Amino acid sequence: MKSSTFVMADKIDLLAGLAEVRAAAKRIEGRVLRTPSIVCDSLSRALGATVILKLDNLQATGAFKERGAANKLATLTESERKNGVITVSAGNHAQAVARHASLLGIDATIVMPKTTPVTKVTRTQSWGVRVVLEGEDFTESTQIAYRLMAEQGRVFVHPYDDAAIVAGQGTLTLELLEDHPEINVLLMPVGGGGLLAGAALVARALNPKIEVYGVEVAAYAPMAQRLAHQPVAVGGPTIAEGIAVRDIGEYPFHIAEQLGLEVLVVSERAIEEAVALLVESAKLVGEGAGVAGLAALMSNRERFAGKVIGIPISGGNIDARILSNVLMRNLLRDGRLLRLNLEIPDRPGVLADIATKIGVSGGNIIEVSHQRLFGSPSVQAAILEVMIEARDPQHAAEITNKLAESYVVNRI
Repeated sequence: MKSSTFVMADKIDLLAGLAEVRAAAKRIEGRVLRTPSIVCDSLSRALGATVILKLDNLQATGAFKERGAANKLATLTESERKNGVITVSAGNHAQAVARHASLLGIDATIVMPKTTPVTKVTRTQSWGVRVVLEGEDFTESTQIAYRLMAEQGRVFVHPYDDAAIVAGQGTLTLELLEDHPEINVLLMPVGGGGLLAGAALVARALNPKIEVYGVEVAAYAPMAQRLAHQPVAVGGPTIAEGIAVRDIGEYPFHIAEQLGLEVLVVSERAIEEAVALLVESAKLVGEGAGVAGLAALMSNRERFAGKVIGIPISGGNIDARILSNVLMRNLLRDGRLLRLNLEIPDRPGVLADIATKIGVSGGNIIEVSHQRLFGSPSVQAAILEVMIEARDPQHAAEITNKLAESYVVNRI
């Protein structure tokens, strides 16, 4: 962790912090996109608050991490640049460091866990950096990166536990509040804590009345646990892999603790529903970690009703297959995709009758599976599994009831 002029043992100098963020904004100008922030009418009407989205999913590498990486590399001395840099990441930070090291002509090594998806490895390598695939997880890869740093004399670019990184991430909130000073609530995703720490420094300096919240997913909520003086217990599968961090940064934690920030914890289902809602209502794509702020609003509608809320879509790097699965799962939950199991007599014309009933009811058949030999309760019967597209839950119930007039129907 690198020290800073605005963080002392027991006090945060907000004006000094704001000054560092503004200095970071000047350093990265022209290298990092000043992303648009939009008032999203569809989300505002759906969620009962004025929702302002900061679209950092539009950055060149698809995530806000470019801000911190660009600022950190811009602060290096000539000697440090010649020695090169090293970092560890399985995703957005890796691509951010790779891009900006390439732009500045700095030799860079990126250590990534062996389990990193091939697409993320190839995207990182495309910037001409050296990628080292070692370590079973982030913790092991971090240890390897520190060993290589010591052996090669490189500068370590930490993903979040560094003052220059925090100041760089703070530029997102600086831009957001410059464009929309009417915001009175900020909901910021928390992985290692750099984005939250930078947001809090800026918001508290510009307008102390702004409420700043961090957001973590239930499987990985170390910031919330530590702020509540609870043992840290994390782990499990999550679509929000970008914030699936076991050890938060001590530097961001100190800022969050001293400024009395609250961290909201959302469920895995809330993250999935936020991804789907963003696509359907706002026509925008966000990764699981990138929509955590929106998930927090969806999970706390009464608490934030009527507020003017700033939410970063902090990343858009979601695998197409995962996005497809999330959208399908959400359609099933909403009742707009209907899966039915029908016990039917095994005689001619039954399939045509079922298709007619569904069609007359306004449903659209997506998939059919017909089991005659082994799955049915009798040789005179058959089991039909059918997936149907409906307009809404009420329409799905109407289709189900229509079929139940003639057949034994079970909803799957």
